[in-house]
Amino acid sequence: MTKTFQELGIDVDTTKALKENGYDDPFPIQQEAIPLMLKGADVIGQAHTGTGKTAAFALPILTKIKRRGPIQALILVPTRELAVQVTAEINKFAKYTGTRTVSIYGGQSIGIQYDQLRRGVQILVATPGRLIDHIKQGSIDLENVKYVVLDEADRMLDMGFIDDIKFILFYVNEERQTCLFSATMPPEILRLAQEYMKEFEEVRLNEEELSLDTIDQSYLVVYEKEKFKHLCELIRMRDKKQTIVFAATKQRTHRLASELKQEGFRAITIHGDLSQRQRDNAMYRFKRGDEDILVATDIAARGIDVPAVGHVINYDIPEDPLIYFHRIGRTARAGGTGKAISLVSQDRIDDFGRILRQTKHPIRKLNDELGIDIPVTQRRQQYPRSFGGRYQRRDYEYQNRDRRGGSERYRRYEGNNYRQTRRNGGYSYKQHSGYSSYRNNRL
Repeated sequence: MTKTFQELGIDVDTTKALKENGYDDPFPIQQEAIPLMLKGADVIGQAHTGTGKTAAFALPILTKIKRRGPIQALILVPTRELAVQVTAEINKFAKYTGTRTVSIYGGQSIGIQYDQLRRGVQILVATPGRLIDHIKQGSIDLENVKYVVLDEADRMLDMGFIDDIKFILFYVNEERQTCLFSATMPPEILRLAQEYMKEFEEVRLNEEELSLDTIDQSYLVVYEKEKFKHLCELIRMRDKKQTIVFAATKQRTHRLASELKQEGFRAITIHGDLSQRQRDNAMYRFKRGDEDILVATDIAARGIDVPAVGHVINYDIPEDPLIYFHRIGRTARAGGTGKAISLVSQDRIDDFGRILRQTKHPIRKLNDELGIDIPVTQRRQQYPRSFGGRYQRRDYEYQNRDRRGGSERYRRYEGNNYRQTRRNGGYSYKQHSGYSSYRNNRL
């Protein structure tokens, strides 16, 4: 039987704010994690984005901390956008408590952050890099922090923040409650937990909740050169809900947004090279509905929480299936419904095959429904690897050249032919193309 937030132990003031914001019944991750956090246990929570995990850790913290005083709770997040999103969410919950939550992240003036800190903060949401800047400058003291949350821990490890996290935790009182929330549980997460958490409790949603089955998933196999044409057609076929288009690189996001505008669509881009002001402006315009298509890279889109997003289109297929699931989690937020469509070019069929094998929810192929022929897959000829790790057709073809006789002899190394001659007491290995030489047997 589902309990109410108050029955789970959340205080009256926070419960009042929850009702005002339309939070009637707890989601599964909240039902499981809130009682454990309220009793003081360290918790590992596994849940995809959009399943209510922010409330799962924020509500017990708001219930337990002192409403005045120094920083008592620290929430570490991987991106600026997620820092802003989490802070906004907690401030909604804290409307009647008087608790102040502030976000600290790179790209924003550090002077503005000094002013916010001077006014008093009880909950700090921060990206690791900027928090370390404040710690070194003495503008933030973590001595009184009793609650630490690592949000989207898998992404923080992917982005190389492990040493930063260890540096930060060194400055936090060891008598703390540590909680970790992540969409996936790679071995690195568990090793981190074993090092910094005490007899932790695990909360993992069952397969049904983790399968993202509120999202209608489909894909279309097309020629690479025809992807943009099909993208435009898919956008025209959608309902009026907003759309996020994922591209592989910053350059591609710019090109796609520009071409979509030329086709008459209201599109805007967001990626890591934009300044914080530009990113904030792009998100403001998208959330307000001035632009209804957001073209984004994976890192920049982390933390986007726009309830009106009804469609996610993967213009480029990610190599890692987990990134695919992070992407499509931008729609169907908090139990809603959404659609995710992937444009699969011939050379990415194998990558998408890995995604198909990792989900238990059906992903429909749209080719038959839309009457679009499946391109003939032409596998690239596999050439032996050269020193740079790439396939070098020219080097491979040198193997078929007639070899000259005489005192010179030939050596084959990883698919390349090298001419070996005795010179100055060492060996010189030269590729036939003549652009590299390696002495003393160092290939």
